[in-house]
Amino acid sequence: MRRISDTIERLARYTSPAPSAASQVSKLAQLQIMGPNLGKLLGWYWTPDAVKLPALVVVLHGCTQTAAGYDNGSGWSRLAEDYGFAVLFPEQTRQNNPNLCFNWFQTEDITRGAGEVRSIREMVATMIGAHGVDPRRVYVTGLSAGGAMTNALLAAYPDVFAGGAIIAGLPYATAATVPEAFDRMRGHGLPSPVVLQNKIREATRHDGAWPTVAVWQGTADKTVVRANARAIIDQWQGVHGVAGEPIVSHVVEGHAYEAWTDRFGRAVIEHYQISGMDHGTPLDATTGYGRAAPYMLDVGISSTVHIARSWGLTPSFERKFASNMEAHAASSSVHLRGPSGTEGIQEVIERAMRSAGLMK
Repeated sequence: MRRISDTIERLARYTSPAPSAASQVSKLAQLQIMGPNLGKLLGWYWTPDAVKLPALVVVLHGCTQTAAGYDNGSGWSRLAEDYGFAVLFPEQTRQNNPNLCFNWFQTEDITRGAGEVRSIREMVATMIGAHGVDPRRVYVTGLSAGGAMTNALLAAYPDVFAGGAIIAGLPYATAATVPEAFDRMRGHGLPSPVVLQNKIREATRHDGAWPTVAVWQGTADKTVVRANARAIIDQWQGVHGVAGEPIVSHVVEGHAYEAWTDRFGRAVIEHYQISGMDHGTPLDATTGYGRAAPYMLDVGISSTVHIARSWGLTPSFERKFASNMEAHAASSSVHLRGPSGTEGIQEVIERAMRSAGLMK
């Protein structure tokens, strides 16, 4: 558990200008894939020092990005280091796509047992075999083309992934050429909900539980427009049996959130609408996880933290931080008080930073 001094140091670090995410030194190691690499992708990973790992998160970069750059921008390996799970970063090559986009619009790369999705499946199998990952707790997330490929993995391998988070992505199997891909990104020619749902059912013979799906979308995204977020939700409502309006609707850190729940009350589809955000991954650098860079947008909400929390990989930030502060208060003159109009956690943070000379 992080000490108050560590928290203050992190807060201070992220109030100063930082080098771009892409320029940071990567701590990722290259993965030697044990199975066939039909999609001819590269793989990079990071694991904590543990004999067995509770979970694995597969993270897919967007176009023009690299695995290391996306990791430095999103903060996934740093979060994994703090909380003890593994991360895997498949990486596109220019031989496959000159712009480093995952080929989400090519049928041969999104079909179960073929192409890029098969390569990523083999990477997951390698991580499970080599690092003792719990195969029941494998998750995937990605941005833009990586978000669309996240959706493809969930559709092609619902037996492998427990959940996925799609950031500015697109529905599965709705384009087969580059012109069609650009049309879908602009919201043109998106199929009906019935057609979208059939594409999921036709992707694989699956009769087990389906992965949960979270959709993150900027309301000002002009690259992959908001209609795609709605289409992804439509696509997954069929297999989850949650047609209609969301059961849950409220505001999370200033942004609209809605969720569709199953009969057990579990959120099986979530939708975050990030107000005023253009195309990119939403970050909050003050959390210590992520740095601003092209398509890595510091908008005051961390998709990395929220996604990990929804998968049970981290405890609630509020509970964790309150515990840290209470422990510090017990060993010093700092005292926490409740929310009834008296001093709260934010005031304690600010007072601690002033004492350390980090804030006026």
